[in-house]
Amino acid sequence: MKYTASLLFPLSYLGYVTASVYSDNANAAIKLLQDKYYNTATGLWKGPNSDLWWESGNIVETIARFGQIDGSFRPTALNIIANTYSKAANQLGATNWKNHYYDDEGWWALAWIASYDLTRDTKYLNSAKDIFEDMTGGYTTPCNGGIWWNKDKVNVNAIANELFISVAAHLANRVSQSEKQNYVNWAQRTWDWFSQTGIINGDNLINDGLVLATCKIDGQTTWSYNQGVILAGLSELAKAKGDGGYINNANTLASASTTKLVDNGILTEPVTGSLTIEGAMFKGAYVRGLASFNSNAQQQKYTDFLKKNADSAWNKARNSEGLISDYWQGGSSSVSVTTQASGIDVLVAAAAVAGSNGSNNRGNSRGRQFYA
Repeated sequence: MKYTASLLFPLSYLGYVTASVYSDNANAAIKLLQDKYYNTATGLWKGPNSDLWWESGNIVETIARFGQIDGSFRPTALNIIANTYSKAANQLGATNWKNHYYDDEGWWALAWIASYDLTRDTKYLNSAKDIFEDMTGGYTTPCNGGIWWNKDKVNVNAIANELFISVAAHLANRVSQSEKQNYVNWAQRTWDWFSQTGIINGDNLINDGLVLATCKIDGQTTWSYNQGVILAGLSELAKAKGDGGYINNANTLASASTTKLVDNGILTEPVTGSLTIEGAMFKGAYVRGLASFNSNAQQQKYTDFLKKNADSAWNKARNSEGLISDYWQGGSSSVSVTTQASGIDVLVAAAAVAGSNGSNNRGNSRGRQFYA
């Protein structure tokens, strides 16, 4: 597929980029993603050797979130979500979205929560609740709290626990009042544990996990997704608890990552070289989390950060086919399904924050409720 000129927008329009421009760019990027990588038969997105599992869950969440802010995209979002839901539940060794890895399950739970937000169809919410119930079975680590990475119980890492917090907090804001406190308790308990483990280092960046023998920080890479997923979890927990200080917690973490995981203001993984298929998905998860937090406690610096990154990804990181590379500041020729998916994430996040007053959310009156 080739882009038409009408879909290629310059960096500025009357001195700034409007939400509709980001939305149009996101529409174009999603069309390319679907044409090139979506496997209609399985409902998953294709990697270089096989369909992708947890990465597909990330993409579903983004598709659903974008469907909330762009009315013109909503029918497409509904079709993609319905197809994936009907065909993918038992793919790649999973059973009703549940497999051997608790973090994989968390991604799919968030995907179906976002789909519920878009459709209000309770089958999606029920799927998320079912997945979360399975995740609670992993809360047996020797570190006085937290869930395991997988069901072999060999690793306690940040991302599985951040997803556990986020899924619980999201569910708390969507279930009945009689169910709510259970999810609040899980989210609060796990955050209280997480924040005291030392996994948040002295730079207010989150390391990859804990050393199992000591339950101490592992000192491993501070990947961007570990900095972002927790922001959405804390944002939702703040809603559920009437704040409780969680916005301040999130702001401390967001301030650190938006200043320390950057190259001239552009979000960059703290590694060198081309990113793997998995690693290229991380920045997408980060900007979703930051946008979620910013929708609840808007600050201009985060709005500007997301827009700057979207502008750079669109204007500096696309190849001749229109695919967005793994380095949004440009200079890389590495493109894949996940580099494109993460690029879509930052365009969608920018569309959300640029239209936070609701004036540019075409066909949608919800405005700032994009990440409701």
